[in-house]
Amino acid sequence: MAASPHPFAVPPGPRRVSFARIEEPLEVPDLLALQTESFDWLVGNERWKGRVEAARQAGRKDVPAQSGLEEIFEEISPIEDFSGTMSLSFRDHRFEPPKYSVDECKDKDMTYSAPMFVTAEFINNATGEIKSQTVFMGDFPLMTSKGTFIVNGTERVVVSQLVRSPGVYFDRSVDKTSDKELYGGKVIPSRGAWLEFEIDKRDSVGVRVDRKRKQPVTVLLKALGWTSDQILERFGQYESMRATLEKDHTSGQDDALLDIYRKLRPGEPPTRESAQALLDNLYFNPKRYDLAKVGRYKINKKLGVQADITQGTLTEDDIVATIEYIVRLHAGEESMRGAGSEVIVEIDDIDHFGNRRLRTVGELIQNQVRLGLARMERVVRERMTTQDVEAITPQTLINIRPVVASIKEFFGTSQLSQFMDHINPLAALTQKRRLNALGPGGLSRERAGFEVRDVHPSHYGRMCPIESPEGPNIGLIGSLASYGRVNAFGFVETPYRKVVDGKVTDEIDYLTADEEDRYVKAQANTALNPDGSFAEPRVLVRTKGGETELARAEEVDYIDVSPRQMVSVATAMIPFLEHDDANRALMGSNMQRQSVPLLKSEAPLVGTGMEYRAATDAGDVITAEKAG
Repeated sequence: MAASPHPFAVPPGPRRVSFARIEEPLEVPDLLALQTESFDWLVGNERWKGRVEAARQAGRKDVPAQSGLEEIFEEISPIEDFSGTMSLSFRDHRFEPPKYSVDECKDKDMTYSAPMFVTAEFINNATGEIKSQTVFMGDFPLMTSKGTFIVNGTERVVVSQLVRSPGVYFDRSVDKTSDKELYGGKVIPSRGAWLEFEIDKRDSVGVRVDRKRKQPVTVLLKALGWTSDQILERFGQYESMRATLEKDHTSGQDDALLDIYRKLRPGEPPTRESAQALLDNLYFNPKRYDLAKVGRYKINKKLGVQADITQGTLTEDDIVATIEYIVRLHAGEESMRGAGSEVIVEIDDIDHFGNRRLRTVGELIQNQVRLGLARMERVVRERMTTQDVEAITPQTLINIRPVVASIKEFFGTSQLSQFMDHINPLAALTQKRRLNALGPGGLSRERAGFEVRDVHPSHYGRMCPIESPEGPNIGLIGSLASYGRVNAFGFVETPYRKVVDGKVTDEIDYLTADEEDRYVKAQANTALNPDGSFAEPRVLVRTKGGETELARAEEVDYIDVSPRQMVSVATAMIPFLEHDDANRALMGSNMQRQSVPLLKSEAPLVGTGMEYRAATDAGDVITAEKAG
């Protein structure tokens, strides 16, 4: 008698037949890379080092030189006491192997983490004595191979946050009474005080320092050491700046500084020194003001200034270039000569994906550790003054409690640290690829208007236009498109095949939303001849702002890599998606995440080819580590 099959034996899958007409030159990338690569950068492990080396050899410039933890330990070092006689600095963090495995942590309700150690050096500047010690900095939560964290035995996912990128932004509005066009400009840092410029209906240029009352912009220039003659020499050809200078009653630098101080600190007796210190602290002190690399990159690009990418504070050149940009915008000019190159003078669209960036897991945890270290710094300073100098060692100064507490607080209570969606593998995968505009430092449901929630042409290939919740969060929570990847600055890039002289090549370039605007792109299903040339003399293309038009084959710069490039993983699993109404496709991609798995899993009879990748990358199937 034949043995009956095992009750949970997997039935043989149907033979896969592909009806695809379009040959895709690029595999779908690792679907968990959004999570795993970001965490690798934070801890600076071997995988990250290998990727950095490979990217450098490939000639890429946007590669981070330091890991996330290296960055913050360097930022905080050295911690000096109030008189500057003692200092404490940190370097070379390292991890020991985790005490318990992932499964043990789930069983015992523990956190999957590794002990972190750092070399701390205490220097007595008076005697030149150096004491060096390896200090335990607490248990650091580790990411599992599935892109999740085990915290107190529960599996959690940290969702990436979509925020407005630091940088400089210009806008135009119309005055309700006089119908005149008003212009505004804002310099938004990663942390620190905003600097806002505006041109009002009387054509005078005003500045708001740290969101306080408006002042003539010439007061700020004088406070930076400019004279009225220098201002006229640089900006004299603009009516708006001449009008502003006439209204400005301050006589020189001292007068201007005191004027700014009175607006910022009303009721306090102003002195020249305190006014200078206040202005320096607001915009020129790296401890209080930081544009971050991404903010510096955006400012250099927008204003054509050539400051070093590590220059985190504002410079006088930035302020002068911003003023020049806004007065040229008001004067109706279309370009401006920057320090490096000519830049186009235009207003910004804040919903464009070139102006929104992702804070991924690594950066979110890094910010939390930075907060903890800043609290620890205060304790260290206090202990330096109270303890006996001879007896001080790094160990006696450091209290790791605030660091441990802030990491714990983030995983336990942050809006972006979520309990993992365990319904089925697709639900877990989608959650890890989610882009959330809510959360600390983001938008709130009540304040978000229609524009922020709307689909934007720059989402193409970066954020899925279909997969989004149906309730109050619609448009605020999205999903990364299937081929999208995040670059070192946090902007989402999407791949395109290069077209040279009207012939499609297999060379692939990843473009950000900003870069993409400069090119003409054809769609993936454009008819091609076997040699890669276009079958039709005119091709349907996308140009700047998502406009579609017919162009000659020679004018095309790029072509999409795949028709499913613009949609997310869940949406790409809907067969014949192009025949569905968008509203129903939205419901379909959301409902797939709610289906309960079968006891005996079955392969779908009709699929799109995305099922295999979704199942393997979700990490819920057993896969061989190596071939063979």
